[in-house]
Amino acid sequence: MEHISVITAIAHPLRRRMIDHLLLHGATQVGTLARALDAQVGSISHHLRMLKKAGMVEQVDAPDGDGRTSWWQLARTSFTWSTGDYDSPSEALLVREAMRVNVRHQLDLLQRWHRSAPQSDHDGFSTDSLAWATQGELNDLHARVNALMDDWKSGIDREDGQERMPVFFFAHGFPTEA
Repeated sequence: MEHISVITAIAHPLRRRMIDHLLLHGATQVGTLARALDAQVGSISHHLRMLKKAGMVEQVDAPDGDGRTSWWQLARTSFTWSTGDYDSPSEALLVREAMRVNVRHQLDLLQRWHRSAPQSDHDGFSTDSLAWATQGELNDLHARVNALMDDWKSGIDREDGQERMPVFFFAHGFPTEA
């Protein structure tokens, strides 16, 4: 279960984009992050402090040892939560809103890919399934999908000289009507 401060930090659209950038590119200088996300350096610095307060990023030394620049990296790379994890009505409300923001972010990435897909040489995929399951079985599916993703990512050799592109994968498992 994520602390509520982590969830509310992730729920901000710019902070989510910052997390995605740091996840893909690793330690990044504040100015580079601002240019990549088309944001002001001051805004990026503010949001990095918010993410640091939530324990999601950490300041690191510049690779070249230049102490005049500010470099940041993710302190952790995985975040997961469920609305059922929170008993407090106010926290449950924040979590539901964060989930809505997260789904909007995921769907925005999917829609942008669909708009560019005809011009792309790279295929994506879609998959879905419907089954009967208990809450425990749904939790098991969640754990298995996370383990599969971790295994898949750890098997990628980024030093093999092949050209790679960012790939976004998202999944939701939830009760629905029969």
